[in-house]
Amino acid sequence: MERIQKLFELLAGISAEEDARLARAKAIFADNRWDATALNVPACWRRRQRISI
Repeated sequence: MERIQKLFELLAGISAEEDARLARAKAIFADNRWDATALNVPACWRRRQRISI
């Protein structure tokens, strides 16, 4: 099956460089280590106060 996929990619014009780029993108964006719940709070509330009165 993988051989058929490679032949199709050659026919479609998908290069090895593009395939490697897609693999890197999947590795980066498929990573679920960061917690998105912190984004529920507005950014101005997440920042530390820089000016003290």
